[in-house]
Amino acid sequence: MTNKGQILRLLNYKNLLKHLQSLGFKKVFSDNISDTLEISSSLVRKDFGIFGITGNRKGGYDIDSILNKIDEILGKDEIQRVIVIGVGRIGEALMSYQGFIKEGIQIVAGFDIDSKKINPNAQIPIYPIDQMVDYINSNNIRICILSVPQMVAKHTVDLLQNTTIGGILNFTPTKFQSTPEITINNINIVHELENLIYVVNKQKEKTNDKV
Repeated sequence: MTNKGQILRLLNYKNLLKHLQSLGFKKVFSDNISDTLEISSSLVRKDFGIFGITGNRKGGYDIDSILNKIDEILGKDEIQRVIVIGVGRIGEALMSYQGFIKEGIQIVAGFDIDSKKINPNAQIPIYPIDQMVDYINSNNIRICILSVPQMVAKHTVDLLQNTTIGGILNFTPTKFQSTPEITINNINIVHELENLIYVVNKQKEKTNDKV
């Protein structure tokens, strides 16, 4: 079974290979990937083997073939439709981001309780929250981004249990556990910043110790 670490490494492989492709490279060896990403070449070969990515020791791996296979694995061989629930500052920023579509991700609608935000005729339409469940089920939406206020986060997740949603990217401060039906990835921006600050401060301490 695929785990989160393998998927994260696949994304790292993809970013590196796209960079090499932009530089004109056609082939790559596991050692090239492992040296750049600071992991073992055996882990690269193991990951590739698990996902059916093939190559040979003399000729290496074909970059175009790997990228096509990774897109297939990640479901990016077809457009992935996503909705945003809660069109506040985070929600608006995500709906405005232009980088999703080139990765095969299309935000198709937003939902909010604030009548001032409702605009069904916008480029990305925004609907009242009470239309959310019907919209999801009618359009077979599988993925959503949750950016509602904390006080209504649990109620919203409870509503999503009775829909076709299979994955939630949760930007609310409330941490939710995944269920057999829905995978929930919790993004706590404050915690991420605190972790980054800690790492930067530790790096600074090490630099000062060397002086």
